[in-house]
Amino acid sequence: MSSNDIIVSLDIGTSKVRAIIGEINNGTLQIIGVGSAESEGIRKGAIVDIDQTVHSIRNAIEHAERMVGIEISEVYVGITGNHIGLQSSHGVVAVSNEDREIGEEDIVRVLKAAEVIALPPEREIIDVVAKQYVVDGLHDIHDPRGMIGVRLEVDATIVTGAKTAIHNLLRCVEKAGLHVKDLVLMPLSGGQLALSKDEKVMGSVLVDVGAGATTISVFQEGTLTATSTLPIGGDFVTNDIAYGLRTMSDQAEKVKLKFGCAWIDEALEDTTFKVTRIGSNVEKEFNQVFLANIIEPRVQEIFHLVKNEVKRLGFEDLPGGYILSGGTVSMPGVLKAAQAELQTSVRIAIPDFIGVRDPGFVSGVGVLHHVLRSIRPRSNNSGGAKKAPPRKAAPAETANKPGFIERMKNMFSEFI
Repeated sequence: MSSNDIIVSLDIGTSKVRAIIGEINNGTLQIIGVGSAESEGIRKGAIVDIDQTVHSIRNAIEHAERMVGIEISEVYVGITGNHIGLQSSHGVVAVSNEDREIGEEDIVRVLKAAEVIALPPEREIIDVVAKQYVVDGLHDIHDPRGMIGVRLEVDATIVTGAKTAIHNLLRCVEKAGLHVKDLVLMPLSGGQLALSKDEKVMGSVLVDVGAGATTISVFQEGTLTATSTLPIGGDFVTNDIAYGLRTMSDQAEKVKLKFGCAWIDEALEDTTFKVTRIGSNVEKEFNQVFLANIIEPRVQEIFHLVKNEVKRLGFEDLPGGYILSGGTVSMPGVLKAAQAELQTSVRIAIPDFIGVRDPGFVSGVGVLHHVLRSIRPRSNNSGGAKKAPPRKAAPAETANKPGFIERMKNMFSEFI
């Protein structure tokens, strides 16, 4: 297995750090390993302790390495948070080739031209996402490579972030002994994986409900239009359970994962569990209905805040509805609670890969999916350049042939 075929994503969340190893075979992605570790040093999606975060990253990477039996040195890191901003931009260049055929170099140049914008000193460009290319006045072109033209333009979305947050994230990954290949915006990559083409064109909202934060991403006309992060998530549900049952937070988390239900009508009275109460060694028994009465109001509040935030961003009644992801939405009853609160079509996104069929893996797998999509156009356009590897393989094949011929000569020499 060549190391060039392996890509690794790193999803640093509030509750979990996940390293997902993907293998690219003939342009298709396969998930071959997942490493997971408890996240320390992250609060509400932000890094608050460098050393603890580094320790969590190392644990996740080591777990993934043991599973697959390879050494990981380079990763694509997912980034999100309320510091992320989107800004429209326009770039124009003249096609450089003498035959006026648009190549990879022209694409790079026009995207660089779009990056020339005024930015405050505390902000930094993370990515440039092309919405459409324009070749000599012809609009709505998604991939102009190979086309003939004189003037190439791009309408792009510039993704920016706070320098402090970006550099702290990079520092944690590098201190863990890893090289960062690229930063990938998780609201964008998650949407590419979880949303259908029609949902992205007609308009829909991807809601990633994590442990410490909920990220809202609005897609319209095929591209990411707006993003926002609310500092509320599954940890708030855990805190409510801890207060309601008068127990420790770690016990409350275990109860939530094993018996949690976000819709009272789906909870069962005969499903019971015991917890040790704070300040005593006495265990008290509760049933799932009692637990659901604690969880449902908080989950409804989360989706109420999501609905209000989408309105604040200037969107309402998008035809594609809401698509849910994140570890919190895997709890039974969350879909019903979301449908009741949002009053529109709602579904839960689950990656269609063996070993990661859980809403909590949408962000991490989305990063790999984004990397694969960015590799494909380059391999398509550079036909001659990418045919080089097979040509390089040819000497290896011919190198084997003399060995075969010699063996045949030796075989026949016995009969001569």
